[in-house]
Amino acid sequence: DTEDEEEEEELGVLDDQRSVIIHLLSQLKLGMDLTRVVLPTFILEKRSLLEMYANFMAHPDMFLSITSGRTAEERIVRFVEYYLTAFHGGRRGAVAKKPYNPILGENFHCSWYVPRDSVRPLRTTNSTSDCYCVRFVAEQVSHHPPVSGFYCECKEKKICVNTHVWTKSKFLGMSVGVSMVGEGVLYLLEHDEEYVFTLPCAYARSILTVPWVELGGKVTISCAKSGYSAAVTFHTKPFYGGKVHRVTAEVRHDHTGNLVCKAQGEWNGILEFTYSNGENKVIDTSRLPIAKKRIRPLEKQGQYESRHLWQHVTTSLKAGYMDSATEHKHCLEERQRSECKQRASSKTPWKPKYFVNEGEGWVYHNPLWKAH
Repeated sequence: DTEDEEEEEELGVLDDQRSVIIHLLSQLKLGMDLTRVVLPTFILEKRSLLEMYANFMAHPDMFLSITSGRTAEERIVRFVEYYLTAFHGGRRGAVAKKPYNPILGENFHCSWYVPRDSVRPLRTTNSTSDCYCVRFVAEQVSHHPPVSGFYCECKEKKICVNTHVWTKSKFLGMSVGVSMVGEGVLYLLEHDEEYVFTLPCAYARSILTVPWVELGGKVTISCAKSGYSAAVTFHTKPFYGGKVHRVTAEVRHDHTGNLVCKAQGEWNGILEFTYSNGENKVIDTSRLPIAKKRIRPLEKQGQYESRHLWQHVTTSLKAGYMDSATEHKHCLEERQRSECKQRASSKTPWKPKYFVNEGEGWVYHNPLWKAH
């Protein structure tokens, strides 16, 4: 079953909603942790944060092409190209809305079929045998702090990525900042390479008028085996003038200091890459085809799968019934609290279904590198 992607309505905050937000803001202090603050239902985005992470995989063809690079240099450059184009897929529509906070144990599954002869453009094909299959699973592994684990693999191409993210929200006056604390590791088993990467911060700006999303901060991508690394900077817009959504990146060989590639542009617009051999490449993210997620129909999903779990909130939001959406959301949150109390009274620790705790992170329980 393929998904039904619906565009968010491009509306700003309505007057009656603005008064609710002003009331909420009046109770917040600068720098306050928003993790436990209940936000009004009308700013919700009709999908779970776990599904938003899946949307970072909107270009699975580019993801699979990383491992086809002939040299370690070519592979890290391909990874940087993929990484810089991943974020626009996670944003649906220009208006900033907040995905549902996943409840403990919530999980999301989807897959993509990528035509073997693609890499780009993605042509439509009816035969799945002509395609690589890319699988994705995400799970909310912790509630305090809120941590999500997500894992994506293509067995045939021997490539997988494992990520754990703790979302920390802070109130910053007229905006909200979300730090994505944690890291991911991309495994290219064919080359015995591991690429460790971090994620930028996200900001919801102009929360009283037309909220919009901005990314900010420095992130790194590094491969210890090959000695190549990339430094990526997401630039926040200066108070006066300046462009929005700017990103710059440099790829270097750590041992020699040689510059391999430079990139600049907008993460949701045009990106220009300049390589050490003098060649240039331009990627227009707005023209990249977005691969549709394949998701099982609701009636075949488990009770803790995101779309099944949030279905009544989603249908209420789509119909504009905010009170009903709030009620259904409250029921889910109450159920989570009572389950937490039951575990505490019976001294039963929470055990995620798909991820295991390793050191400071979370790792998929049956990753490709263990089967390799």
